[in-house]
Amino acid sequence: MAKQSIFGRISTLMKANINAILDQAEDPEKMLDQLVRDYTNNIADAEAAIAETIGNLRLLERDHAEDKQAAAEWGNKALAASRKADELRASGDTVDADKFDALAKVALQRQISAENEVKATAPQLEAQNEVVEKLKAGLNGMKVKLEQLRGKRSELLARQKTAEAQTRVVDAVKSIDVLDPTSELGRFEEKVRRVEARAAGQQELAASSLDAQFESLEDLGELTEVEARLAQLKSGGQPQGQLGQ
Repeated sequence: MAKQSIFGRISTLMKANINAILDQAEDPEKMLDQLVRDYTNNIADAEAAIAETIGNLRLLERDHAEDKQAAAEWGNKALAASRKADELRASGDTVDADKFDALAKVALQRQISAENEVKATAPQLEAQNEVVEKLKAGLNGMKVKLEQLRGKRSELLARQKTAEAQTRVVDAVKSIDVLDPTSELGRFEEKVRRVEARAAGQQELAASSLDAQFESLEDLGELTEVEARLAQLKSGGQPQGQLGQ
């Protein structure tokens, strides 16, 4: 169960899609920092579990080696006892020869027992070695993922700062649009045009008034001449026109 939990944790972390997680984050910086902490803690847990698994593997390897050595030693003892029995039997000492044969049988039984242990632990050793290699590979993958996460953190924070700067620029542009200086200039220009038009109207009015004054002067001159001729008639003289002069 412990091995399965280690595999499950590593598998989940290896399959985690950092981009998808970050896209759902309301505060990317806090989310990234939390992810870094979680990955770091998970790596530490995995390292501890893998170290324990490797320790158990080494114990199993040591027991396996001791069983092999014991099998070899008991085989040598069985062989030595069997040869001693043969020597004694050849010399006519059948009683002692039987004793050494009995010892040889005991040694052979011990050898068989050790060999059975060796055979039993061989598949366990193979499976345990495979587990350890997978755990090491998973741990290395987690460390690579952690480095990717740290790199993604720097990238995303830089993107966030850029986006914030762009937002400030957009807000500034919007505030400028609200107080559009060109529209103010347009209104001021219209005001100037009105003043110019009024001044032109005043000039035109003044010019027409001056013309009227000159016309009244001419009319006045005509009236003066009429009065002069009338006075001349009343005095009994013959009025002289301008043509007569």
